[in-house]
Amino acid sequence: MGSSNPKIGELADKYEPSAIEGKWYQYWLDNKFFRSTPDEREPYTVVIPPPNVTGVLHMGHILNNTIQDVLIRKARMEGKNACWVPGTDHASIATEAKVVKMLRAQGIKKSDIGREKFLEHAWEWKEKYGGIILKQLQTLGASCDWDREAFTMDAERSEQVIDMFIKLYNDGHIYRGLRMINWDPEGKTTVSNEEVIYKEVDSKLYYINYRIAGDGGYVTIATTRPETLLGDTAICVNPEDDRYKHLIGKTAIVPLVNREVPIIGDKYVDTSFGTGCLKVTPAHDMNDYDLGKKHNLEVIDIFNEDATLNENAQIHIGKDRFVVRKEIINDLKEAGCFIAEIPYKNKVGTSERTGAIIEPRLSEQWFIAMKKLCEPALENVLNKNVEFHPASFENMYKSWIDNIQDWNISRQLWWGHRIPAYYLPNGEYVVAKSLEEAFELAKAKDANIKIEDLKQDEDVLDTWASSWLWPMSVFDPEELDYYYPTTTLVTGFDIIFFWVMRMIIAGYFLKDEKPFKHVYFTGMVRDKMRRKMSKSLGNSPDVFKLMEKYGTDGVRYGILSSAAAGNDIIFDTDVPKSDKPEDIEAFNKLDVDSKICEVGRNIANKVWQSYRLIESWEVDENLPNPNKVALEWFEGIFNQELAKIEQNLNDFRISEALTQAYRVFWTEGFCSWFLEMIKPDYDQAAGKSMPIDKETYEFTIDYFERLLNMLHPFMPFITEEFWQRIKPRGEKETICFAPYPKPGAQNPQIVSEAEVIFEAVASIREIRAKKGIKKHDPLKLAVKTDNPDLFTKFAQILQKQNMAGIAEIEFVDDKIAGAASFVVRNHECFIPLEGKIDVEQERKKLEKELERQKRNLNTSSNKLKNEKFVNNAKPEIVNNERKKLADAEAQIKVLEESLASL
Repeated sequence: MGSSNPKIGELADKYEPSAIEGKWYQYWLDNKFFRSTPDEREPYTVVIPPPNVTGVLHMGHILNNTIQDVLIRKARMEGKNACWVPGTDHASIATEAKVVKMLRAQGIKKSDIGREKFLEHAWEWKEKYGGIILKQLQTLGASCDWDREAFTMDAERSEQVIDMFIKLYNDGHIYRGLRMINWDPEGKTTVSNEEVIYKEVDSKLYYINYRIAGDGGYVTIATTRPETLLGDTAICVNPEDDRYKHLIGKTAIVPLVNREVPIIGDKYVDTSFGTGCLKVTPAHDMNDYDLGKKHNLEVIDIFNEDATLNENAQIHIGKDRFVVRKEIINDLKEAGCFIAEIPYKNKVGTSERTGAIIEPRLSEQWFIAMKKLCEPALENVLNKNVEFHPASFENMYKSWIDNIQDWNISRQLWWGHRIPAYYLPNGEYVVAKSLEEAFELAKAKDANIKIEDLKQDEDVLDTWASSWLWPMSVFDPEELDYYYPTTTLVTGFDIIFFWVMRMIIAGYFLKDEKPFKHVYFTGMVRDKMRRKMSKSLGNSPDVFKLMEKYGTDGVRYGILSSAAAGNDIIFDTDVPKSDKPEDIEAFNKLDVDSKICEVGRNIANKVWQSYRLIESWEVDENLPNPNKVALEWFEGIFNQELAKIEQNLNDFRISEALTQAYRVFWTEGFCSWFLEMIKPDYDQAAGKSMPIDKETYEFTIDYFERLLNMLHPFMPFITEEFWQRIKPRGEKETICFAPYPKPGAQNPQIVSEAEVIFEAVASIREIRAKKGIKKHDPLKLAVKTDNPDLFTKFAQILQKQNMAGIAEIEFVDDKIAGAASFVVRNHECFIPLEGKIDVEQERKKLEKELERQKRNLNTSSNKLKNEKFVNNAKPEIVNNERKKLADAEAQIKVLEESLASL
């Protein structure tokens, strides 16, 4: 064993992840092993779902990016041209909020410095803090082509975004229109319907009297938003409601502002809600707006951008909407119009980004007409041209498309891609790539216009309107045909609408081609309270502390082994006392109970220990090979399990593949059985292990290397370390390009035969443990069987001290008295104990245990005969007592047989 790689030094006494991870990642970077350029090989392309430029690594990123790394590393080992493109998203709302907060801390208001200066600050912030998450991904072992790092607002991407807008506009898919939109008063921007999170809240239903003009009567309405009555322009009743239909055509007086409004009839009104009368505020309710259009009602907008009241409200001008809600109730009481308030639960829309309560608002916005664009996007998913894993997510995808609405793509922000529309003084507009191009187009509308008369739209595009081009925009035009369509997208199912569907739409619109062949949907990583782990909630453990404690390979293994495609992961941590910030903060300081990662660290440690064991062996080239059956078995089990791993990976069952790899390496293969089968016995006289034959040793090294290659995509650091050690390597060699093992011929017969022998070994070890027979004390095995060849074939394996220590095997026709016995499948096995144990002492021990079990039997039997106990005790307690009774009966039978044999 050995390597000429300078990264290899003396092997430490114990496995320390920190000692190997940094050196190997730097080695990979220094030699540009992750670099990809187009060539004659088959490409395997993955584009990273670009995290927000404001982001930091949490458990969701660990899951998503580890899966991508597994896929890309395996493809690289298969000889494909593996290209994994990293990058970040400019995240308009989140980043602008960060910069505004930073400036506010310096006493600077965004509005005071203007757009140009604000953007200077934003770019400075991005350069200083943005992209930290990509550096953090390197600690995870992410094998991205870092020379390709992209940003959704860099020059190349920005140009493509603007080109896409212009093409969509020129093709008739983009329009500008007056619509009721979701307004975020904190972010001061529109948000799409999909970015509104509805939460059930404890609210109140307020009952208010509106005077009927002319006759002195009143009509009572019920509302959760009394402050909006200042914008009321009608009262609506159901024309089939006998209580109110006589009022249709009359007018009512809006309290406090004394506005006379019509009473109209419409079947839209739910007669069972409140009083059955509806106040209509077209400017501040989606449904009221539709009613207003239908009945040609006046629209009165009473809110400013920050949800304070404007001059149209007439009273409480400049005050916040929720302050006004309280004050207006007092006003109504003083005016004698307030009737009552009752507790009421309702759902309130909140901004996904800021948490602010959404305000419906009428506004001129830019929209993409989606219905026609969606047609190829739906067809090509349903016909499997784009394959979803799991396929069940096709239903969610289809549901989104079936209910698609036009996409509001304008946002009232400064950080982002500015909409390329230019307005003429008369309100007309042109869409162009630059001011100069806009000027040429504008002259066709107004020959006398000057270039300085044109004003560009102040809004920017929705962030998703840039990232939907990501699979195309990250490649240079001359490379696009080679790398596109990409191979696999790995993403969370929560953005199937926001991103996955829109990328498919964009791909077919621009290229008439899918953006990716496969979509692997991960589940959400959640805490025990079933909340998605996120930076804002503070409920993700410190991933760097996890990697420090368990090693990066351990964390990767832990998260992958629990992550069946599409299924959520409940990460096993302590739970914060509440959602209060102080409780979240206290929780973050706790050491998380992350047993999910401990198995991963243990398997890395097992690789370390296996190498140390093999390295310690002395090879004797003159020794014959006594282990042929062991070699034959391991080759068979390796090929059998490798075929399952390959199938699971091809089917995107990554956690199942990893579990299979774990078993063949450790619990059911290499470590647990093979090394035990071939390990040289200990020479007591010489005080050291006996030598091993050359054929067995070389086979072991060969298959240890194959196992390392098999594990490498999952656990890259530990596998590189020992791949470098087991054979001489050159200075620039790496496991990254080692061939991924392919399953060879299977041998189900020897695998099945070995299972019988392993069961026998386990039973013999149990007898040794129970009878106090030492490992080096040889035993005799007598077998009553129809297949003696099976035991003869594995005789040398059974003789091994560390297997069963069987010195002699004989085949018998009858049971052997005084022997310990066990049955494996249909083979009756006996271990004669004469001279191995003190018979009298063993008899006393068995008799004592028999008495104890009889007492247990008697106790359980008496309880179960007691009808009061059976009828009144909890079912699980009664069932447990029945189990105790059955266990005692079984133990008594075994003990009596053992005594009889003595």
